[in-house]
Parts: sequence; C-alpha cells; structure tokens
Amino acid sequence: MCSWACAIGGLGWTGLASAAEAPPPAQPALEAFWEDDVLQDLVQQALSARPELLQARAQIDADRERIPQTRTLADPLLSFGIQNDGFTHIQIGKMETSWISIMASQSFPWFGKRDLRAGVAESQARRGEGDLERARLSMEAEMARAYLDLLAVRDEAGLLTRMETLWSQSETIARVRYEAGDGVQSDLMRAQLERNRLRQQRLLVHAEETRRGQVLDRLRGVPAGGPIATTRHLTDLADPVVPELDQAIAEALERSPELHRAATDNQQATRQLALSEKDSYPDIVVSAGLMPRGGSFETMWVAGVSLNVPVWSIAKRSHALAEGRARARAVSAGAESIRCFLEQRVRERHTLLTALVESNRIYRSGLLVQSDATVSSTVTQYRVGKVPLASVLEAMGGYVADVNGFFQSIVQAQRLAIALREISLADADGGLPSLPGGGGMGGTSAGGVGRPPGSGPGTTARDSGSDGGATAGMGKM
Repeated sequence: MCSWACAIGGLGWTGLASAAEAPPPAQPALEAFWEDDVLQDLVQQALSARPELLQARAQIDADRERIPQTRTLADPLLSFGIQNDGFTHIQIGKMETSWISIMASQSFPWFGKRDLRAGVAESQARRGEGDLERARLSMEAEMARAYLDLLAVRDEAGLLTRMETLWSQSETIARVRYEAGDGVQSDLMRAQLERNRLRQQRLLVHAEETRRGQVLDRLRGVPAGGPIATTRHLTDLADPVVPELDQAIAEALERSPELHRAATDNQQATRQLALSEKDSYPDIVVSAGLMPRGGSFETMWVAGVSLNVPVWSIAKRSHALAEGRARARAVSAGAESIRCFLEQRVRERHTLLTALVESNRIYRSGLLVQSDATVSSTVTQYRVGKVPLASVLEAMGGYVADVNGFFQSIVQAQRLAIALREISLADADGGLPSLPGGGGMGGTSAGGVGRPPGSGPGTTARDSGSDGGATAGMGKM
C-alpha cells in the first residue's frame, strides 16, 4: 500500500489535508458590483453609442420643436379683385360702382386654444423623456447582466481547469495503484473518461465566452473584436444591499418611467379634453380691405369680423368630448394598474433578494468551510487506506456542487438587484429565479462523475436574459 500512498502525497493531496489544520485565511474585502471600473466603462460606451438612445433623444428634440409651431397663428390671407360695370370696357374711374379691391384677413383662435395646443405638444415631448429614461435604464441593466454573464462563464472555465487537475491526479493515482496491484483497471478508465468529457465541456465554455464578448460588443456599439479584460470573479462581489421594503416601493414608484409616462399621458388627455371643450367656441376672422375707384371717386374701405356657426359640427364635438373623457378614464386606470403591478414586482424581488443574501451568508460563513473540511478529511483517510478512491471523488463532487450552488446564488442575487435598479415591470430576468437547492445549479453525482457532457459543473444555464441566454454562474475554487 505504501507505493501508491506515497505517490498520492507526491501529487499534492497533502496540501488539501494540511489546509484543514491551518486557520482559514482572512476574507478579502468585497466590492459592490456596480463599482467595477470595467462595467462602468462599458456602460458609458453604451450610453454614448447605442442607437436606441440616439433615436429616443432625436424623437424628444423633434417633439420639442412642435411646441412653438402650435402657438403660431395661421398666415394672413391677402386677396385682390376687381368689380366692373359691364363686359365691354373697364369702367374704373368712370363709373361709381367700379373699383379694384385689396382685401386682407387674419384668423385668431378662441382665447386659450393656442396655449392648450402647446400644452398637448409639451406633454408629448415629456412622454418622450420617459421613453428615454426607460431606454437608459434597460440599456444599463442589459449591459450589467451581460457583464455578469461574462464573469460567470469565465469563472466556469476556471472551475473546469480545477476539475481537470483533479481528474489528472486521479488518473495518476489510479495508474499507480493498478500497477502496484492494489487497484482496479476500471478506476483508471473512469478517470480517463472524465478527462475527455471535461475537454468537451471546455470547448463549449470557450465558445460561450466568445459569444458573451460579442454580446457586449453589440451592446456598446462596437464591431466584434478581441476579448474584454476582467479583473473580478463572482466571489469578489459583495451581496446587494437589501433596502427597506417601504423605501424600495416608494423609490420605484417615484423613479418608474412607466408611471412618469402614465402621468404625462393623463396630463395630455386632460389638456386634450379641455381643448375639445374649447373647440365649441368659434375662431374669429378679422378682415379689412381697400377699394380704389379711380378718377374723382373717393376710395372705399371695408372691415369686418367673421365667426363660424356650429351648425353641423355640434354632433361631432359632442362625440369628441365623450372620446376625450373616455381616454382620460383609460389613462387613469392604466396608471393605477402600473402602480399595483410595479409594487408587486418590488415585493417579489425584495422577498427573493432577502432570502438569497441570507443564503450567501450561510455559504460564506460555514457551508463551504464544512464542505472543504469534508474533502480534506476524506483525502487524509484515503492516504492511509481507510476509504476507497470513490469516497474521495464523492467528497470532491459534493464540494463542487456546493460551490456551484454558491455561485448560482450570487448570480441570482445580483440579477434581482439589477432588476430593482432597472425598475422593470417584467419578471426578474424573464422569470422569477428559484432559490438554489442543496445540490446547486451544477448538481453533481457521486464524485462528480457519470454526467453526460454539458450537464455538470461546466454547464451554462439558460434564461431569458440578454441575447437569449445567461450563464448562471461558476467561480474560481
């Protein structure tokens, strides 16, 4: 037994055993996700380059240009004419009733109509401001989720590297034991099989990392290029701060672009209704003219005021008023629906985020330490021949599953915090995430073996996040 036990020690398994006896290292200071300099730079690039934001700003500029147009009076009307006695000769200057006419007229809307029309146009421009704020918040959230996915898939690659090292060591140990006559050939073949499966998973993870970089390139409006340098891992991220529920609801109701737009729509509907009521008052047309008669005849003049008589438009205006009142009721009801729905979303996210933060605390304070200690203890017993290799692999598989569950919990907590910041009415990431179970997202079988490619710790979980998928998250071990 000494031959393969000594080989185990030479391969570095003793490092794991001694780690259980050493005091745990000091926890590094965690940093908030949004304080990442790389993320902030990506967001700033997107804010200045995204066509959606440029479109929204241009639309606001166009709507604002309509406001002064609504206050402008209609152009005056200038007309020329001639009145003549008979058809054979021009009688101007000869006959008293023959003259040339020069007429001008100007229409004036009823008092208050121009201000109301300008108010309707102003409300439309303010509605565009709400659309711009929604586009900005959604862009920031989309960029944050894509960056979080990139961190997760790179940590997944790191976990695969660690597992590949483990299986390489396992293969060497199995070979030494088999050659010494203390082991079986199936252990050696099993280790070789798992190493090949890990090679398959590494190819898929590398492709996913490349795709995540392409997603970030699109979001910041640049051609697909080289990899984006990152300096953080999931375990470097501090848990999001869970606000007081009442404070979170009040802040969401105050900052929600949808509620801002609903309030603007309500104001616009009110002004449109007032304008429809004003339409029952006639516009005024003031006209004046000169009629030179030539010769010794004195020049005549004329002035007048015209009003339209609402004979045929009475029914139309009554329907317009009914339409305006119905639209105002619809807008008011829509605003209340948005308010209730938004409050529900905040409560859901607050509940889940509270649970996830507590789950992360348990992971950090004890669960991972206990899982690591179990691995170290099992390795120590394996060195002295008290347990088989399968027990070591099972302990390592359990540790990997716990780490996977921790990283899933980190990713879900950060996504919920992003959704709270975004003030989104949609489900968190397109569907409220479930709390991590005991096996984590990468639920491993005994020893972390026997999985088909893509079903174990090296698997990326899909959801409806940015660009059709998101890596649920792995991390450095």
